[in-house]
Amino acid sequence: MIAGRFYFFLAALLITLNIAHVAEAQDTVIINKEYGKLDSIGSAILKQKRFLQVFVPAGYKPGSSQKYDVIYVLDGGNWNTGLINYIQHFVAGEGNMPPTIVVSILGIDRDKDLTPTHLADWKTSGGANNFLAFIKNEAIPYINKKYPCNGDNTLWGHSFGGLFVMYALLNEPATFKSFIAVDPSIWWDNCYIAKAAHFKLRALAGLNTTLFISGREGADGASMRIDSMNAALKKDAPANLIWKSMLYPDETHSSVRFKSIYDGLKFTYSGYSGGVEFLPVNGIVLKDTPLKIWYYNDPAKIHYTTDGTEPTLASPKVVSDIEIAAPAKLIVKSITNRSRYNSSASGNFKTGDWLLPAKMQKNAKPGGFKYDYYEGTWLKLPDFKKIKPIKQGITDSTFNIEKLPQQNNFALIISGQMKIEEDGYYIFIMDANTEASLWIGNQPVITADELHKSGQSYILPIKKGYHNFRIQYWHKAGPPKLNLLYVTPKSALKKDATVIPLQLQYSQR
Repeated sequence: MIAGRFYFFLAALLITLNIAHVAEAQDTVIINKEYGKLDSIGSAILKQKRFLQVFVPAGYKPGSSQKYDVIYVLDGGNWNTGLINYIQHFVAGEGNMPPTIVVSILGIDRDKDLTPTHLADWKTSGGANNFLAFIKNEAIPYINKKYPCNGDNTLWGHSFGGLFVMYALLNEPATFKSFIAVDPSIWWDNCYIAKAAHFKLRALAGLNTTLFISGREGADGASMRIDSMNAALKKDAPANLIWKSMLYPDETHSSVRFKSIYDGLKFTYSGYSGGVEFLPVNGIVLKDTPLKIWYYNDPAKIHYTTDGTEPTLASPKVVSDIEIAAPAKLIVKSITNRSRYNSSASGNFKTGDWLLPAKMQKNAKPGGFKYDYYEGTWLKLPDFKKIKPIKQGITDSTFNIEKLPQQNNFALIISGQMKIEEDGYYIFIMDANTEASLWIGNQPVITADELHKSGQSYILPIKKGYHNFRIQYWHKAGPPKLNLLYVTPKSALKKDATVIPLQLQYSQR
């Protein structure tokens, strides 16, 4: 079955068109030791040394240009950060958020740092203003300078930390892109934060911020007074504040963190897909026979248009099979809660007629196409009429592009006739490096080059019979890559892409 990214089929397939590799799943033992780097800042604002533990994604390579979002975790240390790291890895591994830097802000006096006002029964309370200034003016600039950050930050907090998250949202909304408040202590100082929200929420207009609040059902959950904050949000939140508040049954003040981290991250990156892909990308549609476009990945917040206009949330939601019955410019776009990760893909489909067969070539036999191999130091695909091949042969079961005389500075023509056994739509998928082109019935179908070298695809309505076939390939340096798959009308029912069988590859002998 075709699933996930369609170029999955291209991996490890050679242009022999008759070699298939089967991947076998196997359980493995994984030892994941993630200590992070302990760092510190001498804070002029707090007049003390503050420690941070920084976890950079495992795939990061020092010196690379890769940049990451950052999650700042209040009440740092393994109690919160260890759990967040674990769940964040899972969510990213499932393709629902990008790899992310996690910064654990280790606490000293949470009663002081995380509360917005002073209460007599809490002797050190009321230091949230200074602590927020420390995070904004000292911690974040320090992290941005020293680590590969892209400037998009999330603030996460639980209990008093959740209270502080709400305080930061109302007082420094531009400092963070997203806010996650887990079972926040909204009750503090007679719901001080909820009352302030009625006046300060309007300042968030135009910021495109996300807010996730979680709590617990029952009397204990109600005592946190999250309901007062929900009331303020419902009344005064601007339209561009994307927010969600939810209560969990059968959870404690501590255990609610687990589900809240997962749901909070999923909400923060809602719509994230890691890319938008569909198959085929271009092609010809018959006037009286619609064709199907296959969409992959999670369809949540994925929208499309067929008239070339940019999709919006009001556009139709994507489905696994998009029907095209007329000329169309298809645009598919993921619209996420974090606009940095919006992505789109487009394809063009024009009306046309059946591709009619040619006469079978004289002395043509099945078992492989003919290939002509050339060597030279060209700057582009050469004019094959002006050069002579160094080697010729058949792309039979012994052919391997990696076994050609030279692996750099060579060119290849693969030609012959492809036997089509039934009328219908055929999809061709080509993956190549440097430069390659596919011709079916003496017309160019796919061109792959340095800008478009992976997973190019085209759909054609083809009549049963023998059709002229030609691939031109030029390779400059590095491991050569030239892969081709196709989908027949029969295999389309299972969304199954295959190599062209040798018995359908004809060439003159």
